[in-house]
Amino acid sequence: MFQNFDLIQLISMIIPLLFAVTIHEAAHGYVAYKMGDNTAMLAGRLTLNPIKHLDFMGSFLLPLILKFTGSPIIFGYAKPVPVNFANLRDYRKGVIYVSSAGVLANFACAFISGMLFQFLLSLESLWYHSTAEPIISVLILILGYSVIINCVLAVFNLIPVPPLDGSKIFAMFLPLNLRRQYMRLERFGIVIIFLLLMTGFFNKMVSFFINPIINFLMGK
Repeated sequence: MFQNFDLIQLISMIIPLLFAVTIHEAAHGYVAYKMGDNTAMLAGRLTLNPIKHLDFMGSFLLPLILKFTGSPIIFGYAKPVPVNFANLRDYRKGVIYVSSAGVLANFACAFISGMLFQFLLSLESLWYHSTAEPIISVLILILGYSVIINCVLAVFNLIPVPPLDGSKIFAMFLPLNLRRQYMRLERFGIVIIFLLLMTGFFNKMVSFFINPIINFLMGK
């Protein structure tokens, strides 16, 4: 249907990816602000402007290098929102809320995208072969990728490996002495994450947890 479908597909992936990363980080900062820490606000990170949240190395260079070197793993990250957890009014509850905020924001975005995706598909007979068909087709593609990307980002961040959000939530349920030892794993976090990806752990997790959610939200 599109002469430059690959380019359109790439753009349709980039748009929801940028928004998913942005809303994830902004949610962390906003909840931290509501819980008593204004570090993210002072840093100008309480915004939906993706430029404020992207990291050149993690958001652009690393994924491109992995893509063009033929790596089976495409991995990237955004610039974490600065949060001073010591400023939170209720430390334990604050850490759980702030760490959960990004994940919940991604799930909410996936849900909304899924509902819009199904709604537009249900009206297919109205726009099929009309002048609006190319535009709506691209919009459906964007919404489909939005469901997938937000679900993957949410579930991935729930893995209890420091510094992922799941590790901070899990740590709050550990005794203080075990919590300190557990959080020391953060220095090895990126290595552990890469190992999980390379050993196929994440693929199994996608099949078991993420695919059913994606299929439900997209009405499959």
